[in-house]
Amino acid sequence: MKAVFIVYGQSLTQPVGQLLDKLNIRGFTRWEEVHGRGSHQGEPHYGTHAWPSQNGSILSMMDDQKAEDLIFGLKRLNQQAEQQGLRAFVWEAESVV
Repeated sequence: MKAVFIVYGQSLTQPVGQLLDKLNIRGFTRWEEVHGRGSHQGEPHYGTHAWPSQNGSILSMMDDQKAEDLIFGLKRLNQQAEQQGLRAFVWEAESVV
């Protein structure tokens, strides 16, 4: 089982949600109005007057194959809209209650 944490520019909220639906990934927690900046390039997303854009983020637990499919889809989405900002991180999830 994998834990996948996705951080994305708010403009990608709908495409990320559609990808989750397409892959039948139902369970997740979403945070809106997340602030931060990319580690390599990109402008800060602080939700301020100077830096008005913001991020969203999602955490979801899923089986290994769905995680692979999701990462593949997120890579394709990022290639289509690199300037929007999208990162995903995958961890092992050892137990689920």
